[in-house]
Amino acid sequence: MTQAQIFIDADELIGTTLLYEFILELLIKQKIKGATVFRGRTGFGANQYLKRPNDFFSFDETPYHIIFIDEEEKVNTALTELRKHYKGGYIVTGK
Repeated sequence: MTQAQIFIDADELIGTTLLYEFILELLIKQKIKGATVFRGRTGFGANQYLKRPNDFFSFDETPYHIIFIDEEEKVNTALTELRKHYKGGYIVTGK
């Protein structure tokens, strides 16, 4: 089994669809064995700016973490398909 992890911001969109929902729908179409979306409390990305979406009057984007698992070939196929639609975020894979 291979696991892929995708790190994005909660309010990112593809067209009018929330990115995390788009990704889950894509994984369903790819018949991936399972996936989960986790909502982060605090995080930072390439800009090294600490995001605290729960702070009072914060306009920070909530970090989301999507994990999915399947056979290596299916994970790679799903990620290739995702990259056709979305180039951002961080993606990590491992066994």
